Amino acid sequence: MDRVRLDTPYPCPPATLVSTIEKVVSGMGDVQRASVGFPGLVRGGRVVEVPSLSRRKYDGNADADLAAAWSGFDLGGNLAKIFKVPTKVVNDADMQGCAVVTGGGMEFVMTLGTGVGTALFYNSKLLPHLELSHGMYSKKLTIDKALGNVERKSAGNKKWEVRVHRCIEIFGEMLWFDHIYIGGGNAQLLDEKAFGPKVSVIANSAGIIGGVRVWELDQR
Repeated sequence: MDRVRLDTPYPCPPATLVSTIEKVVSGMGDVQRASVGFPGLVRGGRVVEVPSLSRRKYDGNADADLAAAWSGFDLGGNLAKIFKVPTKVVNDADMQGCAVVTGGGMEFVMTLGTGVGTALFYNSKLLPHLELSHGMYSKKLTIDKALGNVERKSAGNKKWEVRVHRCIEIFGEMLWFDHIYIGGGNAQLLDEKAFGPKVSVIANSAGIIGGVRVWELDQR
């Protein structure tokens, strides 16, 4: 099956996302299980929060009605009805990390896109998801905002890349990771040669492989 890419529709309440996915997978063919990487906090297949979809336009402010619609939504259950196979929904950073971790102690994943996703693994075991990017980068900006796509466009790639390096230091002081993997759509804008040996930039397509390995590594 060829890879299909669609822009996220805005506004995007749960019903809109589910119907969009249903159209994409209508010709999926015979599969045994499905994996879904989602840009928000998910526990047990249910959405806890998803800031990037809780606004009426891509670069808009938070919308209380959309946030309420997403909170507690059973995304895993609704997608399983469409796919008609066992379905696992996890945070997209968790999914990318499943593709690349090696079992070498504490491994941290940071994805750069609309916002910032994070995932933690210890000896290849996927740990409970934490929204670490909600921590502060400065007095005015969270890490999620400072490295998000809106700020990248406003500040410019050069300044944004300096921020990425600083955030690696912040997470390093917080987590004492053995290795960090940087993925997501904007990771390709980074100069990988400027990082030390504990940092790897990974392809955004890693999520596809992660969709296979997540069934093995996610025992939460």
